[in-house]
Amino acid sequence: MKAIYARVSTEESAQKGYSIAHQIEEAKQKAKTDDVMIYKDEGFSGEFLERPGLERLRNDIRNGVIDTVIVYDPDRLARNLMHQLLLDDEFRKYNVELLFVNGEYANTPEGKLFFSMRGAISEFEKAKIRERTMAGRKRKAQQGKVVKNDRIYGYDYDKQTGQLKINESEAEIVRFIFDSFTQERFKGINGIALHLTERKIPTKTGKTVWHRQVVRQILMNETYMGKRPQNKWNTEGRLANKYRTENKVPIRLRQKEEWIYVDVPAIISEEQFRQAQMLLEQSRRRYTKAAKRQYLLSGLLRCAQCGNTMTGRYAKNWGKYFREYTDIKNTAGAKHRGCGMVVRADEIEHEVWTYLLDLFNHPERIQEFQPVADVENSYEKKELERLEKEIDRARKGRKRLLSLVTMSDDDELDLEEVKEEIRHLQQREKELIEQYSQLEQQLRAIQEDKPTGYILQEAIDFFLNHKKELDFEIKQTLIRKVVKEIRVIDKENIEIHLF
Repeated sequence: MKAIYARVSTEESAQKGYSIAHQIEEAKQKAKTDDVMIYKDEGFSGEFLERPGLERLRNDIRNGVIDTVIVYDPDRLARNLMHQLLLDDEFRKYNVELLFVNGEYANTPEGKLFFSMRGAISEFEKAKIRERTMAGRKRKAQQGKVVKNDRIYGYDYDKQTGQLKINESEAEIVRFIFDSFTQERFKGINGIALHLTERKIPTKTGKTVWHRQVVRQILMNETYMGKRPQNKWNTEGRLANKYRTENKVPIRLRQKEEWIYVDVPAIISEEQFRQAQMLLEQSRRRYTKAAKRQYLLSGLLRCAQCGNTMTGRYAKNWGKYFREYTDIKNTAGAKHRGCGMVVRADEIEHEVWTYLLDLFNHPERIQEFQPVADVENSYEKKELERLEKEIDRARKGRKRLLSLVTMSDDDELDLEEVKEEIRHLQQREKELIEQYSQLEQQLRAIQEDKPTGYILQEAIDFFLNHKKELDFEIKQTLIRKVVKEIRVIDKENIEIHLF
């Protein structure tokens, strides 16, 4: 069976008039028949052998389907001389004849020499095109023009003038990112990314999911202070990466003296950019005070036996250390020491996450989680009563301490210690009042018959948007969106209460 192979890259189609249809038509005349198998690669560079059409042809040759291959020209088969010779040798091993429309290349020393010369010329032309392209880009940069549209967030690219123009709606978000980071409004870069995602702010590509790395890249981009660096990266050989599965060529940073800076409209001040860079360098030290061990269900567990909340700790058991949750309170002045309930953190976290994962992956189950009609006996009502008592205790404790300070002589008390305890009680009262307010809103939503399914659907949407990047913080955010509380009955049984 005769086969025709045709290839064209986008550039060649536009510049040289090569077209798949023209190559096939010429090759059919060479074959003197329309009964042929056609293999084609459109938009693929001839520098690489990893092309779908060529791979199918080689596979069919190995299977004995093809006896003759007709190609319009050697450089349609491959640009690289070594690749041309490799394919020619491979075809001959399977007794397949390789013919070209533009000239006969017999299996003779003269023919091989001519074949090699044609391949060398094609390779030389490709190198010259690359050289001219790079020189042209460098010349444009030296003239103060932006070489290409890198789709920088905050800017639009004017192709006619080769300049960047500020996109005001995006620039507002850029300023927000720098302000938030330098003023530490959120917990690091990830906190900013999660906030932008929750607000459904579109990225440059129109997506509403912001990855922390995207925020980091914005914070590190000098362009925003009015200086666009060009000729910064050496990308030679990287075009082939999309065809390679291994040994990919990495992008390489040029020496800084080779960079060419172009003036562009500034979105932020140079001072703020420098401040952001300083904070980025210090970020590892700034967040080293965070807990070494993470607890996914922090703030959600409560012992069903004694009512104490359960907190995470790292404890030794039978000679080994484990993360676990316990209701034991060792702090001075704790009213309830706890009944000693302890559960392994990895086991209960796995159970809760598996349960929620099943729910997120089966949205149709939302209907199972409609609000309880009996409001008076609902979880929210009981929790409000408990919080009222806790708030009252905190207030009374603070008042007793204030009375004690007023009635005692300075030398009878450690005033700093008392003041610290008063501040602690004030903070505790504030936190309890916030919890109370949130629960009141949830209870009103139930009374107004607002479906719990709405909250779950929001969480499911959030899960689907972050499905490929489920790190600890995103998992914890998802759990806190839908879980009110997890009651630990014993080491084997838990109750998961959803909003």
